[in-house]
Amino acid sequence: MKKDIVIPKVEGVYVAVVNEYNTVYKTQDWNAYIINDKKVDLDVVIIVTNGYSDDKITSTFRKKIDTLPAKSFAKIELIQEELFALNNQFKVTFFEGNAMFDKTYLFRKNTINLNALQAIPLMDVKGVLVK
Repeated sequence: MKKDIVIPKVEGVYVAVVNEYNTVYKTQDWNAYIINDKKVDLDVVIIVTNGYSDDKITSTFRKKIDTLPAKSFAKIELIQEELFALNNQFKVTFFEGNAMFDKTYLFRKNTINLNALQAIPLMDVKGVLVK
C-alpha cells in the first residue's frame, strides 16, 4: 500500500535564513523564512523545525500558514546563533491544488554564517538558502 502513495517532488519552495537588522531592539537577528517562488498559492503550509546533533536536541517548533501566495515569502522564526552549531531542519508540508507535498530542508551545523550569504529569491536580501 505504501508504494501506492505518491508525494510529488517539491520545486520552487525554499527555506532561507537571513541576517537582518531589528529596528525594535536595534540588533542584528537571524530569521528563517519560507519562500514560495511558484506561480500558484500554497495552502495549509505546516512547518515543523528543530535542531539536533549527536548529543543534543532542541524543542520542536510548529507553525501553520493558511495560504502562502504565489511569489511571496513568510517569516518562520527567529534563530539564536547558538543553534548554528547544530543541524537545523525544517520539515515543510503543504497542498498545491489537491496534491500534498512534503520536503525536509536541512541546514547542516555551522553552515549558517556571514561568509555563506548569497542572494535570496524574491526577498532582495542576502542569506543562507536551502532548495
